[in-house]
Amino acid sequence: MGTPTIDRNGGRVVSALNARSNFGRLLERVDVHHKSIVIEKRGIPRAVLLSIRDYVKLAAPEPEVLRILGKESERNGTSALTARQIERVIKASRSQKTKR
Repeated sequence: MGTPTIDRNGGRVVSALNARSNFGRLLERVDVHHKSIVIEKRGIPRAVLLSIRDYVKLAAPEPEVLRILGKESERNGTSALTARQIERVIKASRSQKTKR
């Protein structure tokens, strides 16, 4: 696959020709290892290849409040509830409020 270099953040840097020739392998690498790959043309960085998960994190980072709620949910053992179970809890809670 040619000899990719390593950038200062530990990511790989590959030439555009190398990226074109080994695109499937590079896709697998960013998906499995969650490491970005810088693609350069004539020694100039032109693009970055990264996993969809990493892209979503960059494009729409999780608000701090959701992170806190997620950790609390895991601590309470409620992180594995299904949507149906959550709906039942909400329904029961609402019916308790109307009885008061």
